[in-house]
Amino acid sequence: MKDSYDFSKGKRGSIAKPAPEPAGKLKITIRLDADIVDHFLARAGESGGSVGYQTFINEALRRSLEAPSLEAMVRRVIREELKGKRARPTTAR
Repeated sequence: MKDSYDFSKGKRGSIAKPAPEPAGKLKITIRLDADIVDHFLARAGESGGSVGYQTFINEALRRSLEAPSLEAMVRRVIREELKGKRARPTTAR
């Protein structure tokens, strides 16, 4: 070991550049309930490790976004029921 070292050409920061994020992916920090994480970890284990738990969480969130809302479904059913009532002839008593 030398008595002194020349750091005059040294640079601050990490030596290696971080790997780029996969296209379309964003790295975030999120807090989830333990039972939710356990559920998705179990599903990942059932897949034989071919799919990670984060992929299952991502798929569940995507299905949730693409599914029609409960309100929209109820409104559609009510509209259909009301159309059926209007189409039927009314009889006078």
